[in-house]
Amino acid sequence: MKRSRINDIMAAADDLIRHHGFVLPPFAYWTPDEFRARKGQAQAIITARMGWDITDYGQGAFDELGLFLFTLRNGRLADLQRGGGMCYAEKLLISRKDQHSPCHTHVIKAEDIINRGGAKLAVRLNGSNPDGSFSETIGGTVYCDGVPRAFKGGEVILLSPGESVTLLPGDWHAFWGEGGDVLIGEVSTVNDDVTDNVFVSKKIGRFSEIEEDVAPTHLLVSDYDRWLA
Repeated sequence: MKRSRINDIMAAADDLIRHHGFVLPPFAYWTPDEFRARKGQAQAIITARMGWDITDYGQGAFDELGLFLFTLRNGRLADLQRGGGMCYAEKLLISRKDQHSPCHTHVIKAEDIINRGGAKLAVRLNGSNPDGSFSETIGGTVYCDGVPRAFKGGEVILLSPGESVTLLPGDWHAFWGEGGDVLIGEVSTVNDDVTDNVFVSKKIGRFSEIEEDVAPTHLLVSDYDRWLA
């Protein structure tokens, strides 16, 4: 993705988030130079990979296959493993109209996906084979706002604003905005986007290659290692 496109997506996402009554934390608006200057006090942000995250999954077609994310807070895997401490994470996401996030599951993370506002959120669900791999035909049961809901393999559920679905490891899911753009909340256990996303397609990559045609307005979480070294 071109950096200029990423900058535009950031600006549009900030407008949509504010439209729905949310405001991002102060570090969201640091310039790259400000981030470098505050690197010492921002180690928790950097280590937890909190911040802007925009991906086309390495396919070069963001409008059709892509996702905007902002990680607001993120806990520590060591705390999750010992069963106490900061075991949670929270994100805001935006799925544009008919913009797909490809089918995937997580090995560790359990998550609530919440429609925070906008159009309906379409979520396609599949179960797992006994070895944990993706199944076209196996269904399962998820909880929608605390109420169990059985699904068939490949079934699509629609979440209106205020509605949510709880997804556990082994629940394969893809999602998109149905009829319009959707602001999504994600509340989960500790989040690790580097290692804990398992996609059905082996061609899918979690992060994008960046073409630096202009300077970044703000850094992506995938920029931290290179820009803040």
